[in-house]
Amino acid sequence: QFLPGITIAFELEPLGMLFAMVASGLWIVTTLYAIGYMRGHNEKHQTRFFMCFAVAIASALGIAFSKNLFTLFVFYEVLTMSTYPLVTHHGTAESMRAGRTYLGILLFTSMAFLLFAIIWTWSLTGGNLNFTAGGILAQKATPTQLMILLGLFAFGTGKAALMPFHKWLPAAMVAPTPVSALLHAVAVVKAGVFTIMKIVVYIFGIELLSKGGLSIWLMYVAAATILVTSIIALTKDNLKARLAYSTISQLSYIVLGAALANKWGVIGGSMHIAMHAFGKITLFFCAGAIYVATHKKNISDMDGIGRKMPITMGAFFIGSLCVIGLPPSGGSWSKWFLIMGAQDAHQVILSIVLMLSSLLSVAYLMPVVARAFFAPSTAEETDVEIKEAPFLCVLPLCVTAAGCIALFVFGQDLYLMLKVIVP
Repeated sequence: QFLPGITIAFELEPLGMLFAMVASGLWIVTTLYAIGYMRGHNEKHQTRFFMCFAVAIASALGIAFSKNLFTLFVFYEVLTMSTYPLVTHHGTAESMRAGRTYLGILLFTSMAFLLFAIIWTWSLTGGNLNFTAGGILAQKATPTQLMILLGLFAFGTGKAALMPFHKWLPAAMVAPTPVSALLHAVAVVKAGVFTIMKIVVYIFGIELLSKGGLSIWLMYVAAATILVTSIIALTKDNLKARLAYSTISQLSYIVLGAALANKWGVIGGSMHIAMHAFGKITLFFCAGAIYVATHKKNISDMDGIGRKMPITMGAFFIGSLCVIGLPPSGGSWSKWFLIMGAQDAHQVILSIVLMLSSLLSVAYLMPVVARAFFAPSTAEETDVEIKEAPFLCVLPLCVTAAGCIALFVFGQDLYLMLKVIVP
């Protein structure tokens, strides 16, 4: 114990179990994919790469099982530092510049806002930082103080990529595709939105936020992020850049679920941690497989590629369904609960935002599939033999695509696990 209430401690609870299962399960698949990808590209410094990879997942599990804010903060920062060498892995001027953006934004937000919010919480509660059912801030602060504190936590958790602290995520796309998968699905961004969800549920308590309407402003910040970044995604020809802005949009679904501060919003947002993870990691695996097999990065160069790589593009289609939120993919459950949460909070505008966002997701994902399967191949591709990527690249994307469908089939089991979080 460093100070009263300042200890490294761990605890198992449903929300942490969900994040831990998603992160650890997808880490295994991502490691297999990384082996195939790194071998396929003859990448250098593989020992350093896999060491940092392992530290990153250990940090994510530390965040998942944290019993208090201090423990969470320690592992949150370890995760930031362990992923920096992965972002800068290639050592080029572009990757080093991306690394500076990555480290600068994440360290600035956590030190300027998150750490201050934790210290303020410790002061308000008389030394209590433990995650507690129902929250620990009731009758401890004025409504204005609580709104400011919520803002510090929301923007201090830079890994959640809320606008305007989202630029690090597109910048980090210079990293190898396995790192993109780690950033977007396995550990980094999910650690951010998980942190916000856990703070809302166990530090503030949803009853405190909902009664005072203290989180309404956060709903609309999340809604703005959802729409703006979805529109930006439409403008990107580079596939990984398009997926990066899609990730920022989808993360704000989870923040929106937390800000709704009701049963359906929290369950929907928590579910979306898993649903988006499986859908987006499938899409990034497919992008990496396409690059390994063809060295193509831009969507405009992928005409007819689905006829040469049907397994990869078939998995891309399934992952797209999960991100859009259409059956038979797990994403349909989380978006259904989020819309129920918006209706329960009498926020019709937010329901419309969620539907518009799904339409925008169709607009930026389905043309990729359509071009791949139905557009005529270019003259160069007709002369060149294109085939599926190596086995260790294709197997993981098949597993995660199957996971997207499995989450639809077993959606009720996930609901039963999460419903105990909220009364």
